[in-house]
Amino acid sequence: MGSVFFGGGTPSLMPPETVAAVLAAAERRWGFAEDVEITLEANPSSVEAARFNDLAAAGVNRVSLGIQSLDDAALRFLGRAHDVAEGQAALDVAQRAFPRVSFDLIYALPGQTLARWQAELAQALARGTEHLSLYQLTIEPGTRFATEAAAGRLAIPDGDAAADLFEATRAITAAAGLPAYETSNHARAGAESRHNLTYWRYRDYAGVGPGAHGRRGGLATQRRRKPENWLAAVARNGHGIEVEEALTPHERATEALVMGLRLREGVDLDRVAKLAGGVAPVDDAAVARLADQGFMARESARLRVTEAGALLLDAILPVVVRDAAPVPACPSPSGEGLGWGLSTSGSPWDTPHPRPLP
Repeated sequence: MGSVFFGGGTPSLMPPETVAAVLAAAERRWGFAEDVEITLEANPSSVEAARFNDLAAAGVNRVSLGIQSLDDAALRFLGRAHDVAEGQAALDVAQRAFPRVSFDLIYALPGQTLARWQAELAQALARGTEHLSLYQLTIEPGTRFATEAAAGRLAIPDGDAAADLFEATRAITAAAGLPAYETSNHARAGAESRHNLTYWRYRDYAGVGPGAHGRRGGLATQRRRKPENWLAAVARNGHGIEVEEALTPHERATEALVMGLRLREGVDLDRVAKLAGGVAPVDDAAVARLADQGFMARESARLRVTEAGALLLDAILPVVVRDAAPVPACPSPSGEGLGWGLSTSGSPWDTPHPRPLP
């Protein structure tokens, strides 16, 4: 196994002994690569930070902190329990406790100007972490934000302003040595999230915790979402699987394309064709047109979205990928090695802001 990822909810509140027991069971079952990546998501609270040293001793070697903003007013708007000072203190502890640290920020917030975001991003980069996840705010239906926006009480940056923020983010992080290797993820060379690369490179991974999605051997799995139902199912059946479906070759190929085109490296069309059982489900005419416009590049069997096309990814995918199967929404923004990773919760699917093609 190349990676383990403890995500969803507040896994950093688990007793370190539980983390160690899970890791020991996983290693007995599947074996670990010598350089296995073991990531744990954590909220930047003083309570959780107090556990960091013990979690590191239990085997966690990478932490992903949900900082979300370096502005107190923005944190209140986002409904976060921590403030900037507490988040910075937790980051200090994390950088001392773990060899690898990442944190996330959300931008394109109401009233956020380009200058304010540039200053916040510079402050984030000054912390010297090897990895940053930078997400534009998305208004999801049925949320408090959606209600506020519908009532005209919430004004987020419009399409042009959001595009300026996205492009500035890519330029600033690249200049700082943390270029985007995926739509929303930035890292120094060699510091990419190996676990998340498993998702985007469409390798096998097992999802075992409540609500976790998995892809293994051509099967799509989803565990029961409610912890109490998951626990009851594990006691009754030995596992918490609620849905297990065989994916068709076309579904596997289109999922591989949708995921892989998020990466700067793109996708190997020969591999996609093997998944499809014949020909990769790509509209060659659309690819040629987009390549002429500078939005895509096709180099031998590798297809990728260019830097100019990254902003338009949501519009490019349905044009290029023929009859793409719908994919589930990602409940939370988030191992290559031996070929697959273990995930305790969540799904890798999410999409950037939609932008129309010119």
